[in-house]
Amino acid sequence: MDIKPIKTDADYRAALKKVESLMMAEPNTPEGEKLDILVTLIEAYELKHFPLDLPDAVEAIKFEMEHKGLTVKDLEPMIGKSNRVYEVLNRKRALTLRMIQKLHQELGIPAESLIKQSTPTNNV
Repeated sequence: MDIKPIKTDADYRAALKKVESLMMAEPNTPEGEKLDILVTLIEAYELKHFPLDLPDAVEAIKFEMEHKGLTVKDLEPMIGKSNRVYEVLNRKRALTLRMIQKLHQELGIPAESLIKQSTPTNNV
């Protein structure tokens, strides 16, 4: 195998080209193993050089609501009465630790996203 570490942008682009040519490789073949190794190297390079920023709490909740077809009523056991849910979704109220725990447990939203809160806005 002619696989080497991905250290530069040129190495990264070359690895992506190799992966493209190996996409139809069968598992447990030399080509399939080469594909597995290259994908692992590419993922490590991307994680280091192109980190993804987690969404804030409200965006994460809205995404899960849309993805799972949830309504405000469905969030009440995790956040509180509907007026409180609306306050959270409209960034008027911050999540409490208890809300974060329940949203994480019930919806599987990463705790890191729930902790990353935007500041509530006060339109007084």
